[in-house]
Amino acid sequence: MIAHIQGKLVEKTPTEVVIECNGVGYEIHISLHTYTQIPESENIKLFTFLQVKEDSHSLFGFADKKERELFKLLISVSGIGANTARTMLSSLNPEQIIQAIASNDVGTVQSIKGIGLKTAQRVILDLKDKVLKIYAIEEISGGSYNTNKEEALSALEVLGYIRKNAEKVLEKIITNSPTATVEDLIKQALKVL
Repeated sequence: MIAHIQGKLVEKTPTEVVIECNGVGYEIHISLHTYTQIPESENIKLFTFLQVKEDSHSLFGFADKKERELFKLLISVSGIGANTARTMLSSLNPEQIIQAIASNDVGTVQSIKGIGLKTAQRVILDLKDKVLKIYAIEEISGGSYNTNKEEALSALEVLGYIRKNAEKVLEKIITNSPTATVEDLIKQALKVL
């Protein structure tokens, strides 16, 4: 309906912006990812999605089309509303969400506030084929970096670190760099431990 809005940036907070376009100020809900992408210039352009409900019309804005398409995919999943999708895009960047879905990484999806195990599994089940097709990603087997994680975990245990602590650290590292090699995982974990 409204594909994009281009105009003068009047107000900017981490959750919304106001863009003035031909004398009308549009309040647009944004993710933290989009917030970090908005330039400091006066004139900006955001790709938008208008959600029409019985009791409200909400406009969501995105720095690029890729994030908007991912938002549309997320809200197509039963149990994921627009605000939950926005929280997901604020917690992880679009690339991390796409990689997590493509690689069956339930843990990463579940790490987002408000997403439980069942919802995380549903997101992956509903969107994996679409994500692989739309973003032309080769299917990543879930074991590929779980194996890396296990190898790194074993190495850290041999070095005398407690398994539980090492596992927590590795989870965080994998969330931030899903494609990290075993060597990278160990090096980064040693800096934290």
